[in-house]
Amino acid sequence: MSAILLAIFEDHGSAERVRTEFVRDGFPTDRVELTASCEPGRAALVPAASDHDRFLRYFRALLNDETERPYAEFLADRVEHGAATVTVHPRGPVETLRAAEILGVARPVHVVQHDLANQKLEHAAARHDKAWIRSFWVETQHDSHCIYCRLFERPIH
Repeated sequence: MSAILLAIFEDHGSAERVRTEFVRDGFPTDRVELTASCEPGRAALVPAASDHDRFLRYFRALLNDETERPYAEFLADRVEHGAATVTVHPRGPVETLRAAEILGVARPVHVVQHDLANQKLEHAAARHDKAWIRSFWVETQHDSHCIYCRLFERPIH
């Protein structure tokens, strides 16, 4: 997933509350990450000689556009000095809007957006508000008396 919203908070406690709010709202835990010195999260898995390098490499992997390289350095410095980040990987416009609303209420120090316009094949919900079953057609000229018999070609239950 390339689309992300990354919010910077002054302390770990604030970021932890926001992460909890995302999970309560229904965001899967694998798409909401907290990164702090006391809780490095996925950044702890990055091979590096120091914590700063670990955070720097982690943020560079998230913000991989050439124009975003200064953000990675900025974020690594902030996290190393006590700040914390919450990174959300939204899928589609509905989740992106909801993530922005949650972050707006949380009032982070700064929010970085990455690749939000390019969310190909990442849809957590249907693009329309009608049930998919409305588009399903069963022909009545068949010997089957129900959909299961029709699908599995059984004349009797």
